[in-house]
Amino acid sequence: MKRFDRKFGVDFVRELPETPGVYLFKDEAGEVLYAGKAKNLRQRLANYRSAGRRKAHRKMRVLVREAHALEIRLQETEADALLLENQLIRELRPRFNVDGAFDFLYPAFGTGLDDGRLVLCFTTEPEAFEALNLVWHGSFRPRSRAKESFDSLVELLGWLGHLEPPSRLPEAPRIRGSRLVALRRIPKEMLGEIRTFLDGERDQFLETLCEALLESQGARQSATQIGEELRFLEDFYRHDITRLREARKTVGENRTFIPRDERDGIFIRARSLTTAGSANALPS
Repeated sequence: MKRFDRKFGVDFVRELPETPGVYLFKDEAGEVLYAGKAKNLRQRLANYRSAGRRKAHRKMRVLVREAHALEIRLQETEADALLLENQLIRELRPRFNVDGAFDFLYPAFGTGLDDGRLVLCFTTEPEAFEALNLVWHGSFRPRSRAKESFDSLVELLGWLGHLEPPSRLPEAPRIRGSRLVALRRIPKEMLGEIRTFLDGERDQFLETLCEALLESQGARQSATQIGEELRFLEDFYRHDITRLREARKTVGENRTFIPRDERDGIFIRARSLTTAGSANALPS
């Protein structure tokens, strides 16, 4: 008899509906090991039941071996299943789930002023910097691209102003993976353009930045490096910033900042609405 049948019953899969839902593999203590979603529960769990020795089936085999119980939660639509799966992963942090389980994958950018200085912050914990009264943008993903883009932004602005040493930064907590910088001599009006840029409303900031850099002799002498940083920031705007803005607009979300624990849900709902709209637009 298959291990799946011994643990969960010979008729378990056969009695499942062919409808969307979420399935939870649990250990002996009732802790969730893995949360998954399915468009067709019977078909999806049948794959676990018949998992073979192939490398692609390894995770399925391990889950069946480790689990002592299997819970099913039926959902009306696949989008509902996706939303519930995402919620459970973030709340329960099952050890066999990776995507969406860790807050450090969803950083935000903070912008503000402090005694005339431009302040920029990169963190997954914006609430820890509340005392700085920053405006937040994001949350973004993946973290690696967001971090490189933040560093490019600081590097480019550093050609126009003066980066403050750590000893002169505003008082703030030290959090691993976060970065707080302050720059003097950055025109105050540039802050508004940076904010509309990070919110995906306009990319005018890139043009303003280019014009200002052209007036800097040091920047002109490092044209190749400057060009690479600008292209990276432009790609981040086109592929990450505007993508978040489009998702917000699709679901009717007026907030420009989406907290890390809501980001995936925004994209799931946007994808569902876009798919439904495309289907309705098809000729009969």
